[in-house]
Amino acid sequence: MTTRTVRLAAPAAVALFGVIAVALSERTQGTALIAGAALIAVLAGTAMPRSEGWVLVAGQATAGGLLTVLCHNQPSNLGWFGICVLAGWAGFALPARLAAVVTSLGVVGFIGQWLALSDEPGWGAWIVGTLFSGVACSLARRQQELLDQLREAQAGLAMRAAAEERNRIAHDLHDVIGHALTVSLLHITSARLALAEDPAEAGDALAEAERLSQQSLADVRAVVGLMKDPTAAAPLPGVGQIDELLESFRRVGSPVECEVVGDLSGLTATEGMTVYRILQEALTNVVRHAPGSAARVLVEVVDGRTRVQVDSAGAPGEPSPDGAGLTGMRERAEAMGGRVTAGPWGSGWRVEAVLPP
Repeated sequence: MTTRTVRLAAPAAVALFGVIAVALSERTQGTALIAGAALIAVLAGTAMPRSEGWVLVAGQATAGGLLTVLCHNQPSNLGWFGICVLAGWAGFALPARLAAVVTSLGVVGFIGQWLALSDEPGWGAWIVGTLFSGVACSLARRQQELLDQLREAQAGLAMRAAAEERNRIAHDLHDVIGHALTVSLLHITSARLALAEDPAEAGDALAEAERLSQQSLADVRAVVGLMKDPTAAAPLPGVGQIDELLESFRRVGSPVECEVVGDLSGLTATEGMTVYRILQEALTNVVRHAPGSAARVLVEVVDGRTRVQVDSAGAPGEPSPDGAGLTGMRERAEAMGGRVTAGPWGSGWRVEAVLPP
């Protein structure tokens, strides 16, 4: 139930019980009609959007007083239901402290009627009814607030998940295209240099560039397919493709040595893809910034902890302005609870990623 619905429905219900109270009142006809008219006027004012906080408390207290005038010393007058509605209205529309004030006023009024004016036990039922209405509607209001907070949290999580998915896809595209273009460009350059003296070698280099371009297109299509349908099954690179990855760099004249310590088969698909992408980006940076430099790769799995280390013998060139490659490696590792460090090491450059068990 919305606040606007309560603001309109509650005064209407109290007004209805006010009419009943006028019809059953033992007051003189003139007094009853004046009190009933005043009650409706007060309720009309409380139904306004600006009526809230202590202003609403004052309006509800005034309405309760007018109902008391109409139903005075009549525990059988059904107009008292209006007091119960006022307590429920306060419980739903007001903060807990103010709602307690309105409910307490209603209870005190009934107790006063019971003790001072009449010894009929019917007053006990009105006291219980008022307390129940106030407490039940306060709980309902609290449940509504929790539900709204839950929906906001779910919406926030959905937005965060979408942002993380876009970020992951962007990194995948960066890694796939960056690797393919860098290595293919080296092959094309080799082909251009060898074209006059060794056409066969130039042809082999162009064929390798073509193969890499086709593979890159297939990988891009797979990533774009995931953007269209996140549930679609797409082949993901992992530790099983590391040898092929290293060989692609060796074909362009980049000496790459690799040492594997431990059993890589125990890595999950996500861990395997993370290791592959970090190696791909680190080695791509080697051939981009220090072409021809030797690189040494270490992949180590000990006690569930995975360590990937890439050492380049050549000093790196200037990093790219956006730093997307290093940022992507760090975000991939952090998503697994790990870390990536990169910086000068001896006369070269080292990239090291550590993934916890």
